[in-house]
Amino acid sequence: MKVTVLVGSQWGDEGKGKIVDILSEKYDFVTRFQGGANAGHTVEIGEKKYILHLIPSGILRKEVKCVIGNGVVIDPKALLEEIKLLNENGISVKERLFISHNAHLIMPYHKLLDSINESGKNKIGTTGRGIGPCYIDKFDRKGIRIVDLLNKDVLEEKIRKNLEEKNVLLKKIHKHEGLDVNEIINDYLKFDKEIDQYITDVPSLLNNAITEGKTILLEGAQGALLDVDHGTYPYVTSSSPTTGGACTGTGIPPNKITDVIGIVKAYTTRVGHGPFPTELTDDEGNKLRKIGAEFGATTGRPRRCGWFDAFLVRYSAMINGINSAAVTKLDVLSDFDKIKVCIGYKLDGKMIKTFPSDVDRLGKVEPIYEQVDGWNEDISECKSYKELPQKTKEYLDFIAEKSNIKVAIISVGPKRKQTFFVN
Repeated sequence: MKVTVLVGSQWGDEGKGKIVDILSEKYDFVTRFQGGANAGHTVEIGEKKYILHLIPSGILRKEVKCVIGNGVVIDPKALLEEIKLLNENGISVKERLFISHNAHLIMPYHKLLDSINESGKNKIGTTGRGIGPCYIDKFDRKGIRIVDLLNKDVLEEKIRKNLEEKNVLLKKIHKHEGLDVNEIINDYLKFDKEIDQYITDVPSLLNNAITEGKTILLEGAQGALLDVDHGTYPYVTSSSPTTGGACTGTGIPPNKITDVIGIVKAYTTRVGHGPFPTELTDDEGNKLRKIGAEFGATTGRPRRCGWFDAFLVRYSAMINGINSAAVTKLDVLSDFDKIKVCIGYKLDGKMIKTFPSDVDRLGKVEPIYEQVDGWNEDISECKSYKELPQKTKEYLDFIAEKSNIKVAIISVGPKRKQTFFVN
């Protein structure tokens, strides 16, 4: 039995899609456990680039079954577009894609309200895809789930009740004309017909697979520092991308988890608002962004860039129980003579012992750096750990020690072949 959780260990965008694609060769099932179409996982195979938002990256390997768990919020339009894209590229999802009947649906009013909120004064930097408002309805017990599509009368009653409330808000507060309830009902009934073949009881599917000795890879979206409980609240996502979220988002119990792999970028990036202690707003930050092509796969927004934060990753390793780590985009640092690594924070002139996830304190910390030599050598063609320059190995050893992680996988470029295992 092998059940592995793969988590982003920084603020997201660590390259999870590529690592999932690499690892999925060894697994029977790949399961997405939280988030929505706000996450973009990019995989390059040969000259072809795939950007997936909802369907796990394992779908690109024909022998792998892919699952969307109950912790995911599903935008019907985005899902159908992905299925169409895959089919057009000769990748069939028939009898390979399974969607939890308990997953919540993103409705048109969720996306509209999300966009309105982000255009106001209290921006947090969301993608405007309706993720937050959908999770709000979920926990307010007003959500509409996949299973509701099976009963037309129930679906219609829930949509009418919800939209009556939302339209009051839209019209009176936001001066919007409101949305048409009949149009929404008809659209979602059509959606039901198109995805009915994929719907299943995911907890039973996965737990039966474990009993049968099948292997499962659980894939998170975003990163641990965007976790609604353990991240830099309120500049976080609306779900739990940490290891704990893998259990609640799939129905797999904690005692079945056998391994946790953390994905870390060789430097640090962040999208949206919120404190970022190692952020570089100078030429070096622009250099990282340019070489690393740091623009969002979902939104195209430029990412904020900074030096590797080992203090942050140590915190992430602790709350996720990371056994081993994959270091991505190591090749981006090849053009730097000197590389800095944050090993701790000072607050009010004193070193602090624990990571302050509250934004007030985190926004006031002074990052403490140690500087290491760069390797000034192209490593994008390296096929093994042995081929890496000595200075590169020293950098990896340094960040591993300071972050309390064990490096097991290294990526030196965006393509499949530019990834290798340390042992």
